[in-house]
Amino acid sequence: MSVAKVIEILSEGKTIEEAVNAAVKEAASTVRNVKNVYIENIQAIVEESKVVKYRVNTKITFIVD
Repeated sequence: MSVAKVIEILSEGKTIEEAVNAAVKEAASTVRNVKNVYIENIQAIVEESKVVKYRVNTKITFIVD
């Protein structure tokens, strides 16, 4: 039997993909066995009528040893 744990990470990037990858990279720096990412919320940050970056709220699942 395996046990999974979920952590929540908010991250930013110039694209949605970049923001998600930043969240996974940050999680992987402190935990092992990352298995999936659930994107709970996406925000676009606007400055001077242009989207300048994206912010994602992710839930990252990993297996506990």
